[in-house]
Amino acid sequence: MPPTKLAHVVFQTNRMDEMRDWYCRVLDGHVIYENQHLSFVTYDDEHHRVAFADFGPLAPKDPTAVELGIKPIEPPGLHHVAFTFGSMGEFLDNYARLRDLGIRPFFCVNHGPTTSMYYRDPDGNRVELQIDNFATAQEGQDWMKTPAFDQNPIGVEYDPDQLVDRFKAGVPVAELVVRG
Repeated sequence: MPPTKLAHVVFQTNRMDEMRDWYCRVLDGHVIYENQHLSFVTYDDEHHRVAFADFGPLAPKDPTAVELGIKPIEPPGLHHVAFTFGSMGEFLDNYARLRDLGIRPFFCVNHGPTTSMYYRDPDGNRVELQIDNFATAQEGQDWMKTPAFDQNPIGVEYDPDQLVDRFKAGVPVAELVVRG
């Protein structure tokens, strides 16, 4: 029997304050509990959705490569975590809120099943914020079986500010989520 939901994600970090503050801003969340070594954050009725643990020194990711724009060799482990918004309006309002706070996505893509924006948290972990492009999971799964998805399973990049402008201009969401 499968689980009913993804409950939470826990990050091990030596930058708990930065991580907590970033996720609270990005997810519009708040701290439920915190002590010297743990912080628990939620954005809904779940007791916690994201948590942070700092139990001592960790080996940092390769910050020099990131600063120099060099793609580092990536270690095995978590690639990204994704959070889904309920509507295009909520998704784009959140983008504008984060943009105004100086938090910008590094990759915006219409995957087909989702329209997504990827960010990096203070530790360099990738966070995907998305909306579902189909009314049902079955429609999304069916689309993933098409030749269009097979030819380009990653998707088509887009400019988030242009998407905001088109949405504000009244372009129907059904048109906005069609992958080019």
